[in-house]
Amino acid sequence: MNARQAKKISGGLLLASAVTALGGCATAFDPQTDEASPLAPRVQALVDANRAYPRWEDFPRSTDPLPKPVEVAARVNGLRVSGTDLAAEAARVDWQLGDPVAFANEVNSRIDAQAVAPITAETQAEVEAFAARTRQRGTAPPPVDRGPAPR
Repeated sequence: MNARQAKKISGGLLLASAVTALGGCATAFDPQTDEASPLAPRVQALVDANRAYPRWEDFPRSTDPLPKPVEVAARVNGLRVSGTDLAAEAARVDWQLGDPVAFANEVNSRIDAQAVAPITAETQAEVEAFAARTRQRGTAPPPVDRGPAPR
């Protein structure tokens, strides 16, 4: 069984179980007003007044005209072309999936071969000294001897 089929089957089962579980919620949710409460008439009036809210008529209409089907088709084609261009660029990349440790050593050797300006070396030393001081300050203090436990 390939992964795509497994995803579809598990997604379908998950959806079916969610629909089954939530199906009972709609029928079971029928709140009753507590008639003994002094706020019951006010709450019931608010519920009755807003039972049909929101309606589509209450939402503001967009003033922007909808794009024409030709415009939508042009945008879709533009996305297809840019996707094809991106796939072509990715295909031209020479992927080198060799040993990552050897690659890291090669990169480090190329970096070490570059001449470093004196100010950069000083800055690097300052950064390392700051990191060492920060690590030293970040160590926990020794435990406090609290003596024997009270009885």
